[in-house]
Amino acid sequence: MAARMSPPLPVLFLGHGSPMNAIEDNAFRRSWQALGAELGKPKAILCISAHWETRGVYVTGNERPETIHDFNGFPRALFDVRYRAPGSPWLAHRVIELLEGIRAHSDPARGLDHGAWGVLQPMYPDADVPIVQLSLSSLQPGAWHYDLARKLAPLRDEGVLVVGSGNIVHNLRMFRFNDPTPYDWALRFDEEVAEHIATGHHEGLLGYETLGSDALLAVPSPEHYLPLLYVLGLARDGEPVRFFNDNVASAISMRSVQIG
Repeated sequence: MAARMSPPLPVLFLGHGSPMNAIEDNAFRRSWQALGAELGKPKAILCISAHWETRGVYVTGNERPETIHDFNGFPRALFDVRYRAPGSPWLAHRVIELLEGIRAHSDPARGLDHGAWGVLQPMYPDADVPIVQLSLSSLQPGAWHYDLARKLAPLRDEGVLVVGSGNIVHNLRMFRFNDPTPYDWALRFDEEVAEHIATGHHEGLLGYETLGSDALLAVPSPEHYLPLLYVLGLARDGEPVRFFNDNVASAISMRSVQIG
């Protein structure tokens, strides 16, 4: 009798917002906690974070990745966080194998930045799921990242949860810390992107800068947007799409997406 194949794991794009969401008791953190409980423990996690930009493609190869505190001006309690999840040399090797034709390298010194541990610590507080980060080759266009993600499709059938961590709208220069009222352009862009995702029209999102003047304000630099394209690249035809945390505060969208 043939063994029953498990369904593919879903893919996630998590709007991570402020690093303080990792430790504050707020709706965002609670949603990540609930998500981890709902999904259960995967074999490993591959995370694409807005906060690791490189020239070329790299994966973390450290068996015990350090917790990187790549921010300033926050309370001591945030700097005291240590997320001691193990790395996964197996997964790092597998990613490099799947990206044949793209020169990917293992970085044995790189730890986990807050785009990764900030959302994964609430999801898996016991730090018992191995994590590998994949860097963003920041000089490449959106279509290149989308196509790269498609090469990683077998991971979903191998027990690996792929998580993109960024923000659809992310303009810190225009962010109003004392007024969360969303800008009209931020709401429009967030809703336009959501419509493309819901209808499966990914092509229009690859060159986001072609979406009009709202895009230039919503995505002044691509690093927080690009992780979304990895998640879209891993989507399969007919899979359900679920939005959550669909909140826009000033110039940051926390909208998150689960596909599958």
